[in-house]
Amino acid sequence: MTATTGGATVREVELSIGGMTCASCAARIERKLNKVDGVTATVNYATEKARVTFPGSVTEQDLVRVVEATGYTAELPAPPAPDTGDTPEVPDRAPRQRLLGSLVLTVPVVALAMVPTWQFTYWQWLSLALASPVVVWGAWPFHRAAWVNLRHGAATMDTLVSLGVGAAYLWSLYALFLGTAGTPGMRHGFTLTVERVSGTGNLYLEVAAGVTTFLLAGRYFEARAKRRAGAALRALLELGSKDVAVRRDGVERRVPVEQLAVDDEFVVRPGEKIATDGVVVEGNSAVDASMLTGESVPVEVRAGDQVVGATVNAGGRLVVRATRVGSDTQLAQMARLVAEAQNGKAAVQRLADRVAGVFVPVVIALAVGTLAFWLGAGAGTATAYTAAVAVLIIACPCALGLATPTALLVGTGRGAQLGILIKGPEVLESTRRVDTVVLDKTGTVTTGRMALAAVEAVGDEDEALRIAGALEHASEHPVARAISQAATERLGALPEVAEFRNVEGLGVEGVVDGRGVVVGRAKLLADRAVTVPPALDAARRAAEAKGWTAVLLAWDGEARAVLSVRDAVKETSAEAVRELRALGLRPVLLTGDNEAAARAVAAEVGIDEVIAEVLPREKVEVVTRLQREGRVVAMVGDGVNDAAALARADLGLAMGTGTDVAIEAGDLTLVRGDLRAAVDAIRLARRTLGTIKGNLFWAFAYNVAALPLAALGLLNPMIAGAAMALSSVFVVSNSLRLRGFRSSI
Repeated sequence: MTATTGGATVREVELSIGGMTCASCAARIERKLNKVDGVTATVNYATEKARVTFPGSVTEQDLVRVVEATGYTAELPAPPAPDTGDTPEVPDRAPRQRLLGSLVLTVPVVALAMVPTWQFTYWQWLSLALASPVVVWGAWPFHRAAWVNLRHGAATMDTLVSLGVGAAYLWSLYALFLGTAGTPGMRHGFTLTVERVSGTGNLYLEVAAGVTTFLLAGRYFEARAKRRAGAALRALLELGSKDVAVRRDGVERRVPVEQLAVDDEFVVRPGEKIATDGVVVEGNSAVDASMLTGESVPVEVRAGDQVVGATVNAGGRLVVRATRVGSDTQLAQMARLVAEAQNGKAAVQRLADRVAGVFVPVVIALAVGTLAFWLGAGAGTATAYTAAVAVLIIACPCALGLATPTALLVGTGRGAQLGILIKGPEVLESTRRVDTVVLDKTGTVTTGRMALAAVEAVGDEDEALRIAGALEHASEHPVARAISQAATERLGALPEVAEFRNVEGLGVEGVVDGRGVVVGRAKLLADRAVTVPPALDAARRAAEAKGWTAVLLAWDGEARAVLSVRDAVKETSAEAVRELRALGLRPVLLTGDNEAAARAVAAEVGIDEVIAEVLPREKVEVVTRLQREGRVVAMVGDGVNDAAALARADLGLAMGTGTDVAIEAGDLTLVRGDLRAAVDAIRLARRTLGTIKGNLFWAFAYNVAALPLAALGLLNPMIAGAAMALSSVFVVSNSLRLRGFRSSI
């Protein structure tokens, strides 16, 4: 994209970044790019994208070189390829192959080291042959990331892993080739006694291979949660029509929507999606735009009115002249909004990386201190190096690899049972700090479907509803369906209708039980010379003041009733709002619907702060404004118009009853349409985060407890293996406690 600012040409590009292992990597790349004159960049770790604005004096290749010089890879966006419709998305198989290969090789290494009776004459050499590919090939992502971090003076969990795995493996090589561990018939006796042992006879191959495999498993499970990071944009772009009926030279033909040009006229039949943004040139209809705008009531359109692509024609036949196509449409602009929101969303640094950033320097200092102490004490070079290396080995906790994914797997599994889908570990960090929850109205707090709210009649209400329901039963309009459904549920079978006629944009008329009946707007009754009594007119105005849709009923030349229809509030929404407040959250109602309707719904469910009549891009601006005010924002929504705001919020909760776009843009998906599920989601996410913190503490604690033994030269292979096993067992057991989480519903 290119723009001109102050006479200077400014361009924008989105780069795909590779090689990032934590949020600090994203921050590092961002700093390097922003150091280039005129360049403004934001890098998102979760989506692995960098959005860069740069002047004409800088080329795209210059940006790629900056990223590569930082130690990562960067790719320019590929040109759009024709959609054949039969090319499935193929996930990256490399992490899975690396994990499976390492697992197959690691199991016998650990088994041989821990079971003395299986240790045959040359078992140590078989262990070396099996462990070497794991340490070199399996752990390569950790070694590479550690090197990149080292070049920039940073220490993360990858640094800790690479140090520990490398120390264990290199010491094992030393013991095999220069020590006594390579002696035929050597055994690792199974003993947990604390005693000084000869370091030249110790093998730590099972520690090196086991740690690597555990961590690869953890990274793989987390990667699965991130794999669909760009699916929101794909889902958004797939919302549009695939083909369209174009009128050219007086002939109507169906063509792919990509062939549609500005000023082409195309036909939209009832039930079809409008192919692109345009102006109605023929016909009248009701257009359901709730998915894009949040308006719960279909919008009546006629010749000269604007319509938006991807909305649904709910009424009559329309002929539309295209005014914007391709990347200029409102749908495409919303796709850009989602992309920008995802890129602008701060990535949360892993807890493990933050802890490792402190732990790694301490361990290295302890190892150097141990080496210096033993050398100064005259214990000999071999003893000094044995103790120093032992410190590095024991400091690498394999349970770190399980701390997050096991809690995440159990937590997400329990969440799935309760209808809550958590996308990844980064999501959980946000739930701890959230203090404001922004609720979309249509489809989230309300049902998103029209329902009869009230009947004000001159005379018998049931008779008025029976007559109106019978006539409306012949119409497909959403308001008509709400009235006919209410009449059927309350009164049973309805009478037949004769001479039915739809008056476009005004209402319907026909004959019911031999009486001429009219249902519609006040103008339709005025056109039929029907006078509306003051009491009914006041009832109509009062309903419209609440944001309801009111229609008048008349038969035999007299107005008989006002029937009011609204987007019904879900029965559980008020309770959900109370529970959200109990969690310390401040609710805000945000909607594209009109102010009156929004205020009425807010009063019913107990929300004080209402922001109404906002466009999709304005929803993002509202979320951003709240964040600038210092609030940590959770957003709950279900429509396409919510997608960008869901992506921009600190925590996005998408209703599973909504559109695929909203679901993909959210961080948490609530399978049920019950708003109380949002309460459960936040509670479960906070509980899971607490479990991860506990896991990380114990993952380090077991190993820290063994560090003094290592520094004193009292660490033997069994203690190293036991510390690894105990910490892993505790982490898994602690995570399994999440299965006891109970829903409040």
